[in-house]
Amino acid sequence: MRTARIGGLGLASVAAVALAVGGCSADGDANSGAGAPASGVPSASASVGAADPAAASALAAAAAKLGTESFKVTVTSGPGLKMNGSMDATKGIGTATLTATGPNTEIEVKTLLVDKDLYVQVPGITKAGTWTHVDVSRLPEGANVGLRPGQIDPANTAQLLSSTTDVQQVDSRSYKGTLDLTKAAGVAGVDQKMVSTWGAQAQNVPFTAGVDDQGRLSALTIQLPAVNGQQAQPLEVLYTDYGTTVDAQRPPADQITEAPDSLYNSLGG
Repeated sequence: MRTARIGGLGLASVAAVALAVGGCSADGDANSGAGAPASGVPSASASVGAADPAAASALAAAAAKLGTESFKVTVTSGPGLKMNGSMDATKGIGTATLTATGPNTEIEVKTLLVDKDLYVQVPGITKAGTWTHVDVSRLPEGANVGLRPGQIDPANTAQLLSSTTDVQQVDSRSYKGTLDLTKAAGVAGVDQKMVSTWGAQAQNVPFTAGVDDQGRLSALTIQLPAVNGQQAQPLEVLYTDYGTTVDAQRPPADQITEAPDSLYNSLGG
């Protein structure tokens, strides 16, 4: 039986993407839907010039601060996929809502992280009116899961930046460089299948990043490679509202069901 498709994604894929950052859709025109970063981050283009170790260190430090306080995050990839989340790494809690929009359909998927427990609501896959508990230990290796114990940032930017092949400082609050996504499969909604599709292009992917006036990460834009000659939508991540109060509570026991085997299979990448 064929599954419904939304923005180029099968229903099972939407479940996987919901737990990831928002995936990558090549449908429609580019539209971040999130506004321009305050730091005036330059457009992402291939980095030119020598790498700057000091810039790489500063950018890594900015990403590391995501683990020290609460924040809000918005992730977009074209007009079809958008995720909004609130995270608090110090308390190990987070909430996220991903909206996948197609020509005639819209699906809203919710995720909730409380301590070591991950819960999801996926229309058409999980039972309506309940939260489905995901056993993190059963997730397949490399599964695209944005919210999970020990990974409070859905984009997992700190790990993503470990795959940089060069970083340069553009001005006091913005950086640019390139990523080797073959070393970062499973983060930022980029799974191994997508990396394989891009081939050699995946080893030299331009990105830009911005920080706020306190040196905290404020924006990340990745210019994903083209697929079959069609340019993919940029993956854009905005970090805002540092210090915000995050309301994430464990659902009542009578509203929790355990995830079926099919859900784990759909996350296999």
